[in-house]
Amino acid sequence: MAYWLFKSEPSTWSWQQQVSKGEIGEEWDGVRNYQARNFMREMMVGDRGFFYHSQTEKAVVGIIQVIAEAHPDSTTDDERWECVDVKAIKSVKNPVTLAMIKADPRLSNMVLVNNSRLSVQPVRDEEWRIVCELGDISP
Repeated sequence: MAYWLFKSEPSTWSWQQQVSKGEIGEEWDGVRNYQARNFMREMMVGDRGFFYHSQTEKAVVGIIQVIAEAHPDSTTDDERWECVDVKAIKSVKNPVTLAMIKADPRLSNMVLVNNSRLSVQPVRDEEWRIVCELGDISP
C-alpha cells in the first residue's frame, strides 16, 4: 500500500462533503498539474491518503482511500487529465496543522514541507506513521 496527501480548499471541496459521499466516494477531479496527475496514475485501489484542508486551515483533517484507479477526469474533455476516486475512511481526532508538521524535524523532508503548492503528493511510510501519531489516530 502506498500513502498520499490530497489537498483541497474547503470552500471548493471540504472534508464534510467528502464524508457525505459515503461508500460511493467521489472523483478527485480538477487537478491540472502534470506532476499531481502522474502521482494519481501511480495509485492503486486500497492506497490511503491524508485529506488536507488548504488555504486558511492548512491541516490534515481526515483519511481517505483510493477506490478507483486513474481514469479520464469527467470535468474536462481534454484527454491529458485523469483522476482517481476516493472515499472517506475516518476523521483525524486532532487536525495536524502545517505548522505542526514543519515543527517536527522528523518530517523535514516531507513533500508538503518543501512543495506546499502541489495538490496531490506522495507520503513516505514513516511520514504517514508520524502524522497519524500527531493526529492521535492509528495508522
